[in-house]
Amino acid sequence: MTTLASIRKNANLQIALGLLVGICFGFLLQKGGATDYGIIEGQLLLTDFTVLRLMLSAVIAGMVLFQLLKRAGLAESHAASGTAGSNMIGGLVFGAGFALLGYCPGTVAGAAGTGALDALVGGIPGLLIGAGLFADVYPAVKDGILARGPFPAVTVSDLLRLNEWVVIVILEACMTGFLLLLAYAGF
Repeated sequence: MTTLASIRKNANLQIALGLLVGICFGFLLQKGGATDYGIIEGQLLLTDFTVLRLMLSAVIAGMVLFQLLKRAGLAESHAASGTAGSNMIGGLVFGAGFALLGYCPGTVAGAAGTGALDALVGGIPGLLIGAGLFADVYPAVKDGILARGPFPAVTVSDLLRLNEWVVIVILEACMTGFLLLLAYAGF
């Protein structure tokens, strides 16, 4: 039995790994400054690029680490199909929450963990209310607006018909170049 198969069959291990990864993610968000409202506000006003630098750095490291895990048989890639309708509705809901409170779901949880009252009083209840409303509305919209404009499950490398490592090298060079440009420009 492969390592992935044994993990999939062990619900308690999945929960423990999920909790561990979530704690690490929250810790890194907090240490990187992404749970600070002022830094998020600065990102939205294009005056502080801390969040963008943090996320691009995570993507740069994550792309290579994921490919190494995949090569070792510890991870598998699964492209997901989607629709334009679900992306638009999801973007509107995400954007509305972000505009109202200044946090995304990950950063609101991290900010709540640091004791930020706006995240504790507005963000966490907002997440719960939003999830409940979505669960109520989903059956009525799943075959309507959410199903409009389907697109296939395809990876960037499959779409471009290039080797995964070629795509990674190109994307890594572009993202690293952009980070260097931000640093050069003083952001």
